[in-house]
Amino acid sequence: MYRHPHRILMLIALALAATGFQLRAAADPLPDPEAQKVREVIVAQLSALALDDADRAFETATPEVRAAIGSSNRFLAMVRGAYPMVYRPASVNFHQPEQEDGGVLQLVEIQDDDDKSWLALFALERQPDASWRISGCVVAENHWQKI
Repeated sequence: MYRHPHRILMLIALALAATGFQLRAAADPLPDPEAQKVREVIVAQLSALALDDADRAFETATPEVRAAIGSSNRFLAMVRGAYPMVYRPASVNFHQPEQEDGGVLQLVEIQDDDDKSWLALFALERQPDASWRISGCVVAENHWQKI
């Protein structure tokens, strides 16, 4: 019996979300300029994390996420502890982002320093000023493909 059933459920949820967005991609693609803005927000967060710049990394999150976490230092500690592959990726590969209900999901393949491959699904929301901010991230080990 598999020792980590919660991982199986997370992988299934991630696969279903990715599949669902792939099916809708042809009907509702994200325009290239917006896709670039979405990528830039994630790259800004990854760059800030690489420098341990808690304030700059925290700014990439939605106001709701910032309110829930409380401070930039708590945010940095949470990412460092729960998402080490996001905190210090060795390499990243962005897939085409997909729209849903006014938000966007961005799938990113991440390779860590141990040569392990991960799938990170970032959820982003458009803000009143038309910018994008990260509202969440789900990460699962990528057993299917290396970067």
